[in-house]
Amino acid sequence: MSDRKSNGPLDLSQLRTFLAVYRAGSLTAAARLAGLSQPTVTTQLRALEDHMGRQLFERLPRGVTPTPAADDLAARLAAPMDALNAIAGGAAVAEAVPEPPVLLAGPAEFLAAVIVPSLGPLLDKDVRLRIATGLSEDLLAGLRAGRYDLVVSTIRPRGRALTSEPLADEDFVLVAAPNWTGQIDHDLLTRDGPAALADIPLISYADDLPILRRYWRHVFDTRLVAEPALVIPDLRAVKAAALAGLGVTVLPRYLCTTELANGSLRLLLDPEDAPINTGFLAQRSGAHPLPHVALVRDHLLQVTHSC
Repeated sequence: MSDRKSNGPLDLSQLRTFLAVYRAGSLTAAARLAGLSQPTVTTQLRALEDHMGRQLFERLPRGVTPTPAADDLAARLAAPMDALNAIAGGAAVAEAVPEPPVLLAGPAEFLAAVIVPSLGPLLDKDVRLRIATGLSEDLLAGLRAGRYDLVVSTIRPRGRALTSEPLADEDFVLVAAPNWTGQIDHDLLTRDGPAALADIPLISYADDLPILRRYWRHVFDTRLVAEPALVIPDLRAVKAAALAGLGVTVLPRYLCTTELANGSLRLLLDPEDAPINTGFLAQRSGAHPLPHVALVRDHLLQVTHSC
């Protein structure tokens, strides 16, 4: 599927074919419903996806399933198309059709903590959003396929299909609940690093301790060789475990600013050169985004500037 959207008008026959596929649930059934051959249905559907720059259906072994973009298009298209089909050569619908929702995706923790609370001004401007979460590599693949308009990514996308710009820098902090601070030799931690944490349980996002290993390498200049006591693939749950006093962990600062301020989590170390990860805002190259997509992009860049 092309990553480019045409500036021309939508083809009415393609829209009819799309609605037939949406209602029938398969290309074969839609071909019978529309009185077309299956290759024609496939060609028209792909042309419509190319025009819109979005994937409308996921192909399954049997039939197809609509994407959120298809659900929205069908909701806006069904009544006007049925009205047109009910009369011979009907006139164009006079009522303005609202823009489709902006399809935004990114890491669940960052979206929940930073992006979602900031969306009020966009909703006040009648912008509609559909938000998905997941791992950056999967979301970038979905962006290339047209399933999303914008993706917040913890990795810079490669290749020419996508463009990106820096969105926010997140720094990482070593934290624990107050019940551990009395058991940690802070002089030893400052002087010798990991030796002071040898007997403290580690709470990790994954079994291979990716965030902890990066912190150990960057701050302590050593390789972390340890088994985590608790693994939870959600940084919000990792924070909850740390708040419950279950051990030591490393979190992005944006996720625990409040807890550090009120003392429910303690900063164990404050290095001059803390590890930092840059997040990126990605979209398809050569795309001509609808006004609401551009509005969301500008808003995200503004609200995350000081993250």
